[in-house]
Amino acid sequence: PIWHPVEHYLLFSDMPGDVRRSLDRAGVREVMSPSHKGNGMTCDADLNLLVCEHATSSVTRFSPSGQREVLAAHYEGRELNSPNDIVVKSDGSVWFTDPWYGRMPGFGVERPRELGWQGVFRLPPGHKPGDEPELVVDRYLFTMPHGLCFNSDESKLYINDTEQANIRVFDVDGGKLSNGKVFASGIRDSLKPGVPDGMKCDAEDNVWVTAPGGLWVYTPAGKLIGKVAIPELPANLHWGGEDWRTLYVAASTSVYSVPVKIGPRNEPFMRSRHRPAAAASARPSQDGDALRLDAARCALIIQDMQNDVVMEGGAFAASGSPQHCREQNAIANVAKLAARCRELGVPVIHVHFLVHAGAPGLTLNAPLFEGVLDETALVRGTWGGAPVDDLTPQSGDHVVEKMRMSAWEGTSLETILKAEGRDILIETGAWTNMSIEHTARTGADKGYVMVIPEDGCSTMNADWHRASIDYAMQNVA
Repeated sequence: PIWHPVEHYLLFSDMPGDVRRSLDRAGVREVMSPSHKGNGMTCDADLNLLVCEHATSSVTRFSPSGQREVLAAHYEGRELNSPNDIVVKSDGSVWFTDPWYGRMPGFGVERPRELGWQGVFRLPPGHKPGDEPELVVDRYLFTMPHGLCFNSDESKLYINDTEQANIRVFDVDGGKLSNGKVFASGIRDSLKPGVPDGMKCDAEDNVWVTAPGGLWVYTPAGKLIGKVAIPELPANLHWGGEDWRTLYVAASTSVYSVPVKIGPRNEPFMRSRHRPAAAASARPSQDGDALRLDAARCALIIQDMQNDVVMEGGAFAASGSPQHCREQNAIANVAKLAARCRELGVPVIHVHFLVHAGAPGLTLNAPLFEGVLDETALVRGTWGGAPVDDLTPQSGDHVVEKMRMSAWEGTSLETILKAEGRDILIETGAWTNMSIEHTARTGADKGYVMVIPEDGCSTMNADWHRASIDYAMQNVA
């Protein structure tokens, strides 16, 4: 499995089923079927997907737009066996194992082997698609080379062998391997299913490998320090999640997630935080009156939808705000939009204006802030400070607190957006000509694409709302 560091979804192979699937907040969906019996996957630093394909005996690359090209399929003029697992080094070189599982029934397409041995190969930096790879180990050293991984400084490469039930470690010098030795052996159990298969290093250079009963963990010195039980036969693993503290394990019929306290080796693709410039700079497309948004780039902001702001009985009810909110049907409209966003995996961010009793720390430099103090409004822990009933934060939502009009000022909003990799902000809430407008202007200055659904926000009256929507924000959202 592989976690996308920007769009935050898990991609995993069902190699016997010949399907590639993704998992995100919206659920599981098929990405490619048939998938050429795709097996091991990783991404390069440009977030191209690299796939070991059993059915085609190839290492392939899929661009973010989905274009497929074959990087390597032959060695010395003969077809590779069936590339199995793959890793990318910081210099851009690609390393992969090549056992012959993909020429067996079920695991691939049954056919004769053209190579009489199973090797480990490298595609050097600058490799051109179709060029032959470099063999980096003795061709008869491994019986069935399978998982492989670098340590954190890439001075060591670990390669396991399913049939030999061991892990070997090599010193890495550029594109060469040397001083190979057995790192761990005897990774088998006659009473429990599981073999050395997928393998990864964590941030402290411990080696995690699939094994009988689940995952076995070794120190850099080769000492077995722990086991993680998995209910099914495990095949491969990788870290993911927004904080890289979830271990995803692909097993026989399921994918398991295991919360862990340590993160992964920092692989090149994990450092990517932005989409390619062409995608990141593109504004949403217009199709007649419809605005088409890329859900993978969007975040929804629900701002100041609190009882004191928009409800009868709230501190600011006399302003006309509750009446205009009802006229706009803003609460119901935003609730519907939020539900759809959650279905699509779009982050939902609630922004609440909150003060402690007496408003300590609130700078009273404008009438709005004086009103918060004078009306004893938006006090933490009170009904007035709470979100309206239909817009309470749900599991997985983010909550940002502020003490100014703009959602950016003194808050964690931008930290969340960068972590989520989002650059299109759908802004809703109250009040249109104040907090919404302030946030939209600052967001545009920061380089975000701001989208304001006019029926998803409200203020004190229709005139002020229309002035903000039709004039003030015309050139920023």
